[in-house]
Amino acid sequence: MKLSGNRFVIIGRAGMDFYPDPPGTKTEHASQFFACLGGSSANIGVAICKLGGAADLVTCVSDDAIGRFATNELARYGIGAQHVRAVGGEARNSLAVVETTIEDHQSVIYRNGAADFEMTEADVEAVDYGRYDALITTGTVFAAEPSRSAAFKGFELARAAGLPLIFDVDYRPYSWPSAEVAAEVYSRAGAMCDVIVGNDMEFGFMAGDYDKGLEKARELVANGAKIAVYKMGEKGAITITPEGEFRTGIYRTEALKPTGAGDSFMGAFVSGLADGLPVREAVLQGSAAAAMVVARVGCAPAMPTRQELSDFLTSHAGPTAA
Repeated sequence: MKLSGNRFVIIGRAGMDFYPDPPGTKTEHASQFFACLGGSSANIGVAICKLGGAADLVTCVSDDAIGRFATNELARYGIGAQHVRAVGGEARNSLAVVETTIEDHQSVIYRNGAADFEMTEADVEAVDYGRYDALITTGTVFAAEPSRSAAFKGFELARAAGLPLIFDVDYRPYSWPSAEVAAEVYSRAGAMCDVIVGNDMEFGFMAGDYDKGLEKARELVANGAKIAVYKMGEKGAITITPEGEFRTGIYRTEALKPTGAGDSFMGAFVSGLADGLPVREAVLQGSAAAAMVVARVGCAPAMPTRQELSDFLTSHAGPTAA
């Protein structure tokens, strides 16, 4: 599957990440932190822009200093924010306190009254989908109303404009009223999409049985999806297409933290598709980017540039056997 270009509209969230500093410090022992852009959709946008693509974000942020921090960071990375709306009242931007550690890693997420859930159908209706080559969304947008209905409306409008729909399952239980609601909504969203990316637990969750995740990924492709990427951590990934399926390994690095891999994978993977890479090579490019990010501090700041990614792929041993 080849995308017609590398202009992406992303529906999702932008937030703030706090990292205890220096790296390796546990949060409860920290006396200083550094802040950077957070939120899975924003991070995917950073990955795309650093690899030479273009990305615009559709979301809501809080009408306060934290919301302005997020929009300033979007601008710094070159992500379009013309469809980012500030909301007042008690709505607050999401905040993540994330340790740069592997052992006993703690990521503490604050999502109460999340501003991005205030996105409405009017927000997605204001987008000129004809300007883009694909729509990307992450699963968190479906966790609450009015964001859920807005995201499905965005799907319909993008589909009408001929855009492929790309879905990062990104299941975060704390955002949902119940697991049953999440499974139903995710299955509905997945059935509408051309490309679905998730890990084994997320596909298993969609299937209603953690042992049947791979069957769910295969079912989505059998019912019309063009690509499903079933990620298995250190065991690599199984990619399913209408032409068949294949397995790929991972690129081993000295990880500093477990976070950021999924966002970097998605950004580099879709950038590969936009550049015309075969699906297997696009998956491996995503895997390489994921390996680079977990070995660096931060998430958005850790996303590789095109030259860095090219150098890594040229010099790094791997990938491992599938």
